[in-house]
Amino acid sequence: MKLAGQLRPIVAALAVLAATACVARAGEANDYPTAARAEYVYGCMKANGETRSAIEQCSCSIDVVASIVPYERYVTAETALSMSQVRGNLGVQFRTSEQANSAVNDLRRAQAEAEVRCF
Repeated sequence: MKLAGQLRPIVAALAVLAATACVARAGEANDYPTAARAEYVYGCMKANGETRSAIEQCSCSIDVVASIVPYERYVTAETALSMSQVRGNLGVQFRTSEQANSAVNDLRRAQAEAEVRCF
């Protein structure tokens, strides 16, 4: 009886620790804001047809991308892709930047993986 009383606080502490670890992992896997996910799905649907199937595939795609590329890296890649279309010196800086190209390549690899898993 005395042993069971001593184990309860230990078991409770382990349960709290496990729950905290699960919540931390869930937060890491879902660090993309809803608006960013919606924008990705919207663009994906425009490119792949506006069907119910496309919604499911595009939603799956952003989930895969989010599991591979951290949100900060995703923002860097999206900014580089957008700004590289600007004419002149500003666009050239984004087209030739090693950091921008690396982020874009990471995003493209994640999108290729999403294509395999979701489409």
